[in-house]
Amino acid sequence: MLTLTSCSTATTEQYEATALTSYTWQVKYANNLTSEPQPRIETFATTSVLNRNGVKPSEAVVGPDDRGLWWPTLPPRPSVDEVEQRNKSQEEAGKPELVKDVKYKLTYGVGNAQNTLPTNYEVYRQVVKAYPTQQALQLTLGVNDNSVEKAEPVSK
Repeated sequence: MLTLTSCSTATTEQYEATALTSYTWQVKYANNLTSEPQPRIETFATTSVLNRNGVKPSEAVVGPDDRGLWWPTLPPRPSVDEVEQRNKSQEEAGKPELVKDVKYKLTYGVGNAQNTLPTNYEVYRQVVKAYPTQQALQLTLGVNDNSVEKAEPVSK
């Protein structure tokens, strides 16, 4: 049986886009790092900063980058002792890697209802441009209304 789900739309003048930027130190562990397809990954220190509507967050130290995002301070790199402590028998540890990540969300209101859904960079940027004038946006929601796929300005 084939079920088709369509995308729904919503028009709103109440919205806020956020981009959570973070740095995380990770180390891969495996019996053989070069041949093991699924090494175990341990997470060490993380720092993050919440960007709202493109405005510089007070705790941001780097930015804006080429995507208009602000970044936190780097977390402390794990020491050799910390990396070795998480080693299991017969495993070797890789070098600590600094991973950059961004999670986008859009909170919007329609009537008395407020929704917060995951979104993407393009929607975030559209909100950043529309936010100063509170221009109405037409949102295209993803499958089962579980995400915001598109935001377009509504001409008055």
